[in-house]
Amino acid sequence: MHDITLILTLTGGLTAALILGYITHLLGLSPIVGYLIAGIIVGPATPGFVADHKLAEQMAEVGVILLMFGVGLHFHIHDLLAVRKVAIPGALGQIFVATILGAGLGYLAGWGLAPSIIFGLALSVASTVVLARVLADHRELHTSTGRIAMGWLVVEDLFTVITLVLLPTFVAKDAALGTILLAGTGTMIKIALFVVIIMVGGGRVIPWIFEKMAKSGSRELFTLTVLVTALGIAVVSATLFGVSMALGAFLAGMVVGRSDFSARAASDALPMRDAFAVLFFVSVGMLFDPAQLLAAPGIILGTLAIVLIGKPLAAFLIVVLLRYPARTALSVAVALAQIGEFSFILGSLAQEKGVFPPEASQGLIVAAIISITLNPLLYGAIPRIERLMNRIPGLRSKLNSRLDVEPALASQHTEEQPDDRARAIIIGYGPVGRTLTRILTENSIKPIVIEMNLDTFRMLRSQGIAVVYGDARQLEVLQQAEVEKAQYLIFSSAQSQGSEEVIQQAKSLNKQITTFVRTRFLHDVSGLHHFGASKIFVDEAEIGLALAAAILKNLGASGEQLDRERDRVEREFLITAQPVPPATLPSTTQA
Repeated sequence: MHDITLILTLTGGLTAALILGYITHLLGLSPIVGYLIAGIIVGPATPGFVADHKLAEQMAEVGVILLMFGVGLHFHIHDLLAVRKVAIPGALGQIFVATILGAGLGYLAGWGLAPSIIFGLALSVASTVVLARVLADHRELHTSTGRIAMGWLVVEDLFTVITLVLLPTFVAKDAALGTILLAGTGTMIKIALFVVIIMVGGGRVIPWIFEKMAKSGSRELFTLTVLVTALGIAVVSATLFGVSMALGAFLAGMVVGRSDFSARAASDALPMRDAFAVLFFVSVGMLFDPAQLLAAPGIILGTLAIVLIGKPLAAFLIVVLLRYPARTALSVAVALAQIGEFSFILGSLAQEKGVFPPEASQGLIVAAIISITLNPLLYGAIPRIERLMNRIPGLRSKLNSRLDVEPALASQHTEEQPDDRARAIIIGYGPVGRTLTRILTENSIKPIVIEMNLDTFRMLRSQGIAVVYGDARQLEVLQQAEVEKAQYLIFSSAQSQGSEEVIQQAKSLNKQITTFVRTRFLHDVSGLHHFGASKIFVDEAEIGLALAAAILKNLGASGEQLDRERDRVEREFLITAQPVPPATLPSTTQA
């Protein structure tokens, strides 16, 4: 019976999330909103099917671990250092303001000091998923605004990790201040010891294990290694060191992220992370209680005011005071005017410790649903908001007066030298890939190689050639190869498996990219054309054409005859591969 409940909970929760996530996506909203609503539908607050919340919550724990593993995987010190002058003081300043506002609201509601502070901390953290999606949709992820916002979130994420570690000590009942300080010191010593073991010892062992699995050639073994690393270190951190599983997963991600396997590990972990993370949002939605909403409308309205007005206003003022343009300050402020996964993680842990009142949880849930829903719409309205601000007498001149000296912004622009060369992504570095790389480089086109052979990857990197280790079928690997900026995608091997899938993934990120595909057999041509290949080179046709040209030349045929016969043979091969009238053939021919 328990097995049936597990299957029903998993199937019902994911099915509702799929349907509602797709509907919200069609409406131009974040799918996270759909997942939260799906949780409400399968939860006890609505009639019909009711999923088992405890089972969903247990499965969601895996999502939290993989989510933190992903954060660590993408965390790079240099990304933070590039915008440190605004991201560090900005994030810490906004966290302080939001925490004070949230704690004040909780204190007025009579929750007590500890739950009020936790509530404020939960409101101070924005959603990485929502922020990245909004910036990408508006093509600002790689702009100055996008770098500042993402660096800001890195600081928030680190602060959240530390908070998660110290929270159990902070909420301990009947503990004197000295006891709390002593326990906190002990906890920090354990954390320091754990960090040293993982970063130093794990930094040697984990990449060695990943290399063995990568060289085995088994994709399943490599994926299993990623999962075992994330879950295993998370469990060890909790059972042996008393440290939160979130921190263990985060550090595991950092170790893997510093290795040669970061892109492939990210691509293999992504599907698992997304599936279990969906269950996390569903389990949060299941906590929604309309009775509590009606019982404490003031808490709900106050929470929304902090998230939608207090937080962004604090961020705006901080960025302006740091001498950045008003447009940058406004964009960063609006992007951060939401709460998400880490707010729920903090709230869930506080509720697990028995110090979080029900109305606080309801405030987080309702605020998350509304803020995540409004965030993309508000970001799209930034130009209109800016025009309204400019109409306020004296405001524009006051803001512009702070731009006389901009050391932080100036240094940001001088740190990076843009590479304006055309880009071509080459999948595979065999003899053809090696020739293409040389020719493209000599003609001022930047080649970026995607390679699955670890030794080849390291050899290319040592030669200074841009290379990504991983499977090109994975979206994460294509993104790391900068497919959004590439003009060409080239399949250099005739044995490239999943070419159609790669073309689809690339076209979803860059509709203008031109794809050159090499394949072995003529019968593959029709399918490759269907999936958007721009030009196809068939080994069978190339050999046939080469033989025909050699025979005709040996018989003394003229250049004009060779060209005519070559076109004729090429047309016959093409008709064999794709049986349609010659007049309707694609404009690109097969070489």
